[in-house]
This record gives sequence, C-alpha cells and structure tokens, in this order.
Amino acid sequence: MTKKYQKKINRGIVMPLQHFIKREKSAGLVLGISVVIALVLANSPLSREYFHLFEHKLGFVFNGEQYLYYSLHHWINDGLMSMFFFVIGLELKREFIGGELANPRNTIWPICAAVAGMLVPALIYALCNAGTSAAGGWGIPMATDIAFSLAIIYALGNRVPLAAKVFLTTLAIVDDLGAVVVIALFYTSEISFVNIAVGVAFLVVMFAANRLGVKNVVFYGLLGIGGVWVAFLMSGIHATIAAVLAAFVIPSDARLPEHLYLRRAAANLRKFAEIKPNNVSTLESEQVEVIADMMSDTRDAIPPSQRLEHALHPFVSFVVMPVFALSNAGVSFDGLDMQAVFSTNVALGVALGLLLGKPLGIVLSTVLLMRLGIVRLTETMTMRRIVGLGFLASIGFTMSMFISTLAFTDDVMLMQAKLGIFAASLLGGVMGYKLLK
Repeated sequence: MTKKYQKKINRGIVMPLQHFIKREKSAGLVLGISVVIALVLANSPLSREYFHLFEHKLGFVFNGEQYLYYSLHHWINDGLMSMFFFVIGLELKREFIGGELANPRNTIWPICAAVAGMLVPALIYALCNAGTSAAGGWGIPMATDIAFSLAIIYALGNRVPLAAKVFLTTLAIVDDLGAVVVIALFYTSEISFVNIAVGVAFLVVMFAANRLGVKNVVFYGLLGIGGVWVAFLMSGIHATIAAVLAAFVIPSDARLPEHLYLRRAAANLRKFAEIKPNNVSTLESEQVEVIADMMSDTRDAIPPSQRLEHALHPFVSFVVMPVFALSNAGVSFDGLDMQAVFSTNVALGVALGLLLGKPLGIVLSTVLLMRLGIVRLTETMTMRRIVGLGFLASIGFTMSMFISTLAFTDDVMLMQAKLGIFAASLLGGVMGYKLLK
C-alpha cells in the first residue's frame, strides 16, 4: 500500500473514528443505536431467532460433568458486564484518591442529592407495589445511566456550565456506588460461603501483592478473573461485585515516580538528539533502543489502575454496553395489550420512581441543604438547572435494566420493568435537555 493511500485511510477513516471514540457523547449515541436495533429485531420476522440466540449455552464439559455452563445471556450479564463494573470500580478508586470524591466536604451537595435521588425512587416504587410479588423490584428506579445522561449534557456544549457537568458526574458516580451496594446486599441468590472464602482469599493475595509493590497487570488479571471472579460467580453473590472489589486492590501508584520519569525522559531525549540520523526511513539501532527505553518508562510512569481504566474504557463503552443493550433491551410488542402491561404496578412504579422520584429527591435535598446554609445557588447553578439535571439523572437505562434482570425471573414483570425504564428514560432525557437548553 502506498503512502498516498495510507494517508487517505488515516484521514478518511482512522482519524475520524479515533475522534468519535474520544468524544464524551459517543458512547451514549452507540448505546442508543443498540437499543433501537434490539427493539427492531425483537419486533421483526427475525424475533424468534433473536431471542433464541441468547438462550444458547456455553461452558466446560469434563467427564460428562458441566462446569460454568450458562446461557449466552447469562455470560453477557455476569461476564461482560463484570468488565463494565470493573471499570466503574477503577473510576471510583481514582475519584476517591484524587478526584471529585477525594474531599467529601466539597461534594456534600451532589452526594446528598445522589442519596436522596436513590431513596425517593425506591420509596415510590415500594408504595406502588407494596405487598405484591413485584415488591422486590424497588432497586430498579434507583440507578442513573452515566453514558446516556452525560452524552446529553455534553451534547449541549457551552450552554451548560462546567459546574453543572461536575455536579451530574459526581452524582452519577455516587449513584453507581450505591447501585453496587444494593446489588451486593439485596440481589443475591443462595450463598456458598466456601466460594466466598476462596474469592476473599484471592483478594487478600492481590492486596498483599499491591502492598509489596507488585505492578504486573497480567498477575492481577489472572488472580482477578481466574480466582476472584470465578469464585464469586459460583458463590451466589453476583459476579459483578467481584469486579468492583478486584478493581479496588489494583495498585494506584506508578512504578516510576513523576520526578524520576521527567529526569529520565529528558536524558533519553538528549541521548536521542545526539545520535546522528541516517537520513532514511528506518532508524539506527541506537535510536530504537532509546525509544524502547522511553516507551518502557512511559508505561511504568502510569499507575496500573489508570492503565487498565484507559485501556478498557473504549472496549466497555463501544462493545460491552452495546452488546448488553442488544441482549436485554429487546421487548416484543407482538400481541401486547394494555391489560398485560398494567397487570401489576411494576411499569408504573419504575416509571414514576425514575421520572418523578429522581428529580424530586435531588430538588428536595438541595432545598434542605439550602435551609441548613450548606448550599447556595449561584448564577451558574440555578434551580432550573438543578431540576434539569434531576431529569437527566432519571435516565436509568443500563443499570436499571441490569437490576431488573436480577429482580425478576417472571417474563411479564421483566417486560413491564423494561417498558417503565424506556418510558421514563426517554421522557427524562427530553425534559432534561429542554430545561438545560
């Protein structure tokens, strides 16, 4: 391939694709397209094949015994989504160390708003479904979808001030942490304490290795996946919790400190400049060695936790979440009647919990903090913007959909929950966009 065609490919395909992936709203756009595709497939002549695809089972068979033998749908929800939760764990750790959550005094407002924005929706759902078999779905409307909500707020550009973006981001992070805790405590099956003990033992080994200065990402990957994740998968506690716990024991300090990296980078640059070039396309062997040293130092200067987060984030955003949407968002409307939709109050509870409960909880917590003198509204953070951010927080698609698959085994209730999530997320997104615009 000539250089001319390489440049055309880079300019026409590679560079635009890289730019698209780096944009904040791109993940939400891809996720939205995946939802639409799932709905189209579920209501097309291919619907039977679509639903049957995710029923295929995969696993290991040894001497006639089946091990880790689950449906494709199960592998997506417990396997691929573990990567999503692993990245969430890495992001939470980074935020606790040096981000928005490092100093709770500066984040009292969004933290309180996030807590109220989880409790009020859960209460509304519980009131709608008290004493029924659907009562266990109270955790569904508690969640905020980071990808969709941030995609909308970044699509508004400079019309939304930075303070509002930081507020929503912090709120969504705390919301994710709350969702992880809810899943761990309330959405588990029968628990095997032996497997939990095995998983915890692997976590202790990873933590000890961290304290001893081990920075090898492969080492933590093998123990995290082959040890912690498998043990938790077989324990009854949802395997995604293992991913969050594993993320918290990944080293967050670099092998090469910043000051030493700067010194070695300057020395390598001087060394490279002193090497006489050969004026051809290939480099001298000495130049290659210097560049290799620089690449090694650069890798060692990045903490393993941030290296993993940076490497996995695009895969999670553009592969894991779209695949999850494709496998879970498909709702067939064939033969659907209103009596089936409202045979229980699941759809109503989820929709009201998200669309009403989220903004109500965020606004009420803000008013309370204002009365206590902790929070003061400003020109950039007006009550109108708080309400708009509250409606964006009512977009609960990914996490709400995930919790609904844990809360319900009944197909009708699961369908009702999905319809409630769709309705509230769509209306919340539109209303939030209008208010903030």
